[in-house]
Amino acid sequence: MKHRIVVLGAGYAGAYVAGNLVRRLSPADTEITVVNAEPSFVQRLQLHRLAAGQKIDAPQLTDVFAGTGIHVRLARVTSIDPDRQVVALADADGGGELSYDTLLYTLGSHIADHGVPGVATHAFNVASHRAALRLRDRLDSLSSQGGGNVLVVGDGLTGIETATEIAESRPELSVVLIARGELGARLSAGARGHLRQACDRLGVTVLEHSSVDAVEATHVRCADGSVLASDATVWTAGFAVHPIAASSGIEVTANGQIIVDRTMRSVSHPNVYAAGDSVWAIGDNGQPLPMSCASAGYTGKQAMQAIIGRLTGGKVANVKLGYAGNHISLGRQDGILQAVDSKAQAKPKYLGGRKAARIKKAIVRMSLWTVSHPTFGMPVRSRRVAAAPARHASAEKVVA
Repeated sequence: MKHRIVVLGAGYAGAYVAGNLVRRLSPADTEITVVNAEPSFVQRLQLHRLAAGQKIDAPQLTDVFAGTGIHVRLARVTSIDPDRQVVALADADGGGELSYDTLLYTLGSHIADHGVPGVATHAFNVASHRAALRLRDRLDSLSSQGGGNVLVVGDGLTGIETATEIAESRPELSVVLIARGELGARLSAGARGHLRQACDRLGVTVLEHSSVDAVEATHVRCADGSVLASDATVWTAGFAVHPIAASSGIEVTANGQIIVDRTMRSVSHPNVYAAGDSVWAIGDNGQPLPMSCASAGYTGKQAMQAIIGRLTGGKVANVKLGYAGNHISLGRQDGILQAVDSKAQAKPKYLGGRKAARIKKAIVRMSLWTVSHPTFGMPVRSRRVAAAPARHASAEKVVA
């Protein structure tokens, strides 16, 4: 009987790992199924562009995995039973259960409302393809009316990119960026100055040291009692993971991320692995990796190496778990590349302007190519799965 590998989620981590597993494991021994709610790959790095009215590529998963032998199951995950090793699914045909021998959990994250009233009802976001399209429709409506007020709540990377992209693409709209602290607080002094200049150039109004206590249909209420009119409130104040892992009994952190060892294997269920935003992974600097595309790449590669090593009885290589810095787009022709030190603190030097924008564009393009070509032109010499893979072994060979 073939060893059944099920990958939950086909984002930057899941699609990459699935494609590389099918290259490296013998098809005679393994069966790989990818479960995803959307039929296409969602470029989450580009959803702010989609919302602003631009076109982005969305390759169909059936095309991405065509000819690989990977099964694509279009369904929504409703629960996991790690003791029975089954996943419950819901789809157009009513769903059902999917059994696994090895599970890779890469369901990603969604918007975090932090308990603020009205976010779920009245706010827009760019955390999913559907949400970005909903925001685009609203912005289209405002533009056709000649203008309107857009409030972007949250000054993290998503908030900054969303505010500047909308301001550049739709100059008829008035864009306000609400920052809880100082704008770009995690950046170096020079990068913060560059960011301010970009906001000024694009006409983005920045409200610093402000927080929103409630979102309503036509305005937001701030903690200081002020009320700001809004025709479209975009919530970018952080992300949260789905509660499925926590409800399944898999050991998670307080925020629901799966706790893993150095190889991305669950500390409570040895045949469950996690990568991407769903995992609580400690980087080589001793700090948790941030939710990001880069972290998805590192954790996905580590999970892939661990699954292959353990199933084939080989060594499990340690993949670098780093955090090099931030790449931020400020519209189409401007950007910031901010490197960080070993403690994830911003280095004094940064790169800004058109060159930074071109590098960011190249990074995004490469990320899409990697996912769209997950097998990198198969075949690669396949490795046979061991007759009795040591999924529950306490001792193993790990090589740096």
